[in-house]
Amino acid sequence: MSLDKALADAVSKIPECLAAGYVDMSTGMLLGVKTVDSHPQEILDMVSAATADLFQGPTVVAIEEHFKKARGQKADDGVHFFQEIIVFSENLLHVFLRTKAYPDHVICFVSRKNANIGMVLTKARMAVDPVSAAL
Repeated sequence: MSLDKALADAVSKIPECLAAGYVDMSTGMLLGVKTVDSHPQEILDMVSAATADLFQGPTVVAIEEHFKKARGQKADDGVHFFQEIIVFSENLLHVFLRTKAYPDHVICFVSRKNANIGMVLTKARMAVDPVSAAL
């Protein structure tokens, strides 16, 4: 299955889902996107940058390094403590999920804020493996 098809399939299964994006944080690229509306490319590019900031910003990296040091882990062991981030905006619910297969990849799902958060999170988690397998 192609990445575009996998994202479209996930959007159709997640409650009130309006968009999905697949971000490679190591390159800063948005590798795939599915939206119900059209958006300017510069907005889509900002999704990649914002995702990288959420998961790999300097403060997040410092927190991860602190926890690794406290637990006796190596700083470069590839372990990340931030796996999922949920952001509520005025009208939307954004769910960012790091993939297991590719730790530098994150899938973002955007739903309407009135969606059931439990169902959105459950369905989004169920979509991670099939979407990342499509890469």
